[in-house]
Amino acid sequence: MAAATGREVTVCEVGPRDGLQNEPRILAPAVRAELCQRLLEAGLPVVEAASFVNPRLVPQMAGAEEVMAGIRRHPGAVLAGLVLNDRGLDRALAAGVDEVHYGLPVTDSFGQRNQNTTVEAAVETCQRLVARAHEAGRRITVTLMVAFGCPFEGPVPPARVLSLAERVQAAAPDAILVADTIGVGVPTQARELVRGLRAMGAVAGAHLHNTRNTGFANAFAALEAGASVFDASVGGTGGCPFAPRATGNIATEDLVYLFRGVGVETGVDLEALMAVSRWLEEHLQRQLPAMVTRAGDFPTVAVG
Repeated sequence: MAAATGREVTVCEVGPRDGLQNEPRILAPAVRAELCQRLLEAGLPVVEAASFVNPRLVPQMAGAEEVMAGIRRHPGAVLAGLVLNDRGLDRALAAGVDEVHYGLPVTDSFGQRNQNTTVEAAVETCQRLVARAHEAGRRITVTLMVAFGCPFEGPVPPARVLSLAERVQAAAPDAILVADTIGVGVPTQARELVRGLRAMGAVAGAHLHNTRNTGFANAFAALEAGASVFDASVGGTGGCPFAPRATGNIATEDLVYLFRGVGVETGVDLEALMAVSRWLEEHLQRQLPAMVTRAGDFPTVAVG
């Protein structure tokens, strides 16, 4: 693990978006804006604040513009927004996002259910959105959804994902993430996918879920393979409303604890982050899955 010691990675906090989009309890835009504020104050460098999608389909994400307007900007911090089409990008740019996130499905079945599109149409949309975001002076990250396995089509071969990633990379997004949307992946997949992304010159990252308790093993494998961007959700909240049995993202506090222990810098204040997690539990009125918040921090000893 010595190769990772001293490295820096970017942790993108997706709790206000991916974390809340599958919650039965809907939080008002003002509360979601306060969540973003608290996360920024805990040192998260990138916060995915909102999803610019149809609120009739995802009511938890209604009022995206109100969320953005309610956040006080921190110097150097990045506020991101998820978009799935040109209309979403229009809204995100008007709301003042610093970074655009686009989700591209790697199977037609998931694309149809998640955003009423096919893989081919999504690639065309991706190319157009990357160009438009850059023209507007915004960074854009593309996430390849269900890259480890699809709830409708089953296992997805890494070669298929990487072939699609090459077409995405040709559009020159600022980063490409592979997403284990339903939490079926294992470390060998994470390693192969991240290495493949890096081999084609992409800034590589991972969006992982802990549905089957492999999320952190996958994160560690992705780290060793050279991933430099990691999505995570405070408290371990999350899930996809269009994917059966999809549960929470890897918890941000657990990921920060892991990375700190192996000498990888995130810039996040773990104690402050755990306080945000407890605050969110009060608003959601349930205990969240994050283990570090439940057990408490513990000093780690560097080895090697």
